[in-house]
Amino acid sequence: MSAYPPISEQLDEVESARTEGRRKMDWALQHMPILRELREQFRESKPLDGQVIGMAMHVEAKTANLVELLALGGAEVAITGCNPLSTHDDVSAALDANDDITSYAKRGVGDDDYYAAIESVVSHDPTITVDDGMDMVYAIHEDYPELIDTIVGGAEETTTGVHRLRAMDADGELKYPVFAVNDTPMKRLFDNVHGTGESSLATIAMTTNLSYAGKNVVVAGYGYCGKGVAKKAAGQNADVIVTEVEPRRALEAHMEGYDVMPMNEAAEIGDVFITTTGNRDVITREDFAEMKDGVLLANAGHFDIEIDLEALSELAVDEYEARDGVRAYEMADGRRLNVLAEGRLVNLASPIALGHPAEVMDQSFGIQAVCVRELVEHGDEYDAGVYDVPDDLDREVAEIKLDAEGVDFDSLTDEQAEYMSSWSHGT
Repeated sequence: MSAYPPISEQLDEVESARTEGRRKMDWALQHMPILRELREQFRESKPLDGQVIGMAMHVEAKTANLVELLALGGAEVAITGCNPLSTHDDVSAALDANDDITSYAKRGVGDDDYYAAIESVVSHDPTITVDDGMDMVYAIHEDYPELIDTIVGGAEETTTGVHRLRAMDADGELKYPVFAVNDTPMKRLFDNVHGTGESSLATIAMTTNLSYAGKNVVVAGYGYCGKGVAKKAAGQNADVIVTEVEPRRALEAHMEGYDVMPMNEAAEIGDVFITTTGNRDVITREDFAEMKDGVLLANAGHFDIEIDLEALSELAVDEYEARDGVRAYEMADGRRLNVLAEGRLVNLASPIALGHPAEVMDQSFGIQAVCVRELVEHGDEYDAGVYDVPDDLDREVAEIKLDAEGVDFDSLTDEQAEYMSSWSHGT
């Protein structure tokens, strides 16, 4: 198994990095009331006592507050990144300073070190996994199946990871229970819509110093992330075009007032292209041939496979860094196509990226925390497979958030509850 070192052994100025990382974490925590409430609960009751949690996540300030929450709950935590460009080294160092946390996450690593770091996390013999993209679950099943018998379960953060898990489960290859955190309302309705929409567009604008007003913004995919990007782009006075492969989503986008067309048609008129599908080869060689000079190409899905960068590089007669986080590909006819963040998650992998807003990730990470607690307290009730987050846990997190925001809401009377649960009431 790998002997890849923790981040503290890889940095020259460890103490200053830890100080800066802690500063970022403290700022984020001010705006994360759900995690603050759960910190108090977990610190007092220690619901995770004796557990070892292995994590592969975007290691930045908001995630770090989740990691510390789990450690406060009594767990030993080992973490690495789930994307080579989304780690903040200072935040990783701040985590690694905690006696109950080991962080292997480092920004800018190559593929070998990326997977070696995952192996180092696995070497802690986790009893629970928390993933963003399913790379850790895959590594355990492929290379360390002997650990599965002692794993209580896991939680998966993002759409791509849930898709992979469901495919794995359908093939009968998933050997322990995993909660599909991505699919629960408190995650997908806020993180995917508002988080992805706001952070992706903000990062693109700051990276390029360009406006959306009057531009044709092409959104590939109209799932929850695509809906968020489209809605926020329209709010910034862009003309939004949606491309889709699913007829009902295409119809929904059409009825929301967006233009809907195939990507090859959108390629001719788009100014900004944002992929949100989680699938590969969404923008291809044929599309590049139709694009205008100066277009921006960004990925807000997951892995760096949505834009066919290999084909783009083959077509280019020159490549250069146009700005920090923007690589220009010059075509033989002089057109320049600009790729942001190497085609990786633009809102996390760009040099200035900070990820989703803290208030949004507070909800997602609150769900992660209560799912981990559920696995410890009731893990024997779940067989191997992919599970929806129990509704009472989702509601618990929503109620903490509403209370923190000072928002009161109605509740059903006993008569109303009985009426809604009965099949015998007629006209």
